[in-house]
Amino acid sequence: MKTLRFLGSSLDDLRMLPASVRHELGAELFSVQLGNEPTDFKPMQIVGAGAYEMRVRDPSGAYRAIYVAKFAEVVYVLHVFQKKTQKTNKSDLALATKRYRLIRGLSE
Repeated sequence: MKTLRFLGSSLDDLRMLPASVRHELGAELFSVQLGNEPTDFKPMQIVGAGAYEMRVRDPSGAYRAIYVAKFAEVVYVLHVFQKKTQKTNKSDLALATKRYRLIRGLSE
């Protein structure tokens, strides 16, 4: 099983979400740790190669976790946030991209 590593404030951001969303994202991240794909996700090439956006819908809104699982031993969670518009906010993409650049030094 791969180790789960949260970058920046992503773990704190996850902890601030509604309990039902935390549970669902946690279950999906655990599945990714085991080498499986999440139920609802899409590639995020704009963030970097191997980055994906995990999507969770809840009565309280739409939530996302951007992660990278391409490494043999670690899944990096770059950013966790509530999506408030149809298009992903540029600041959310910029933060995930910035954190993506950090993993190069951590994993190589």
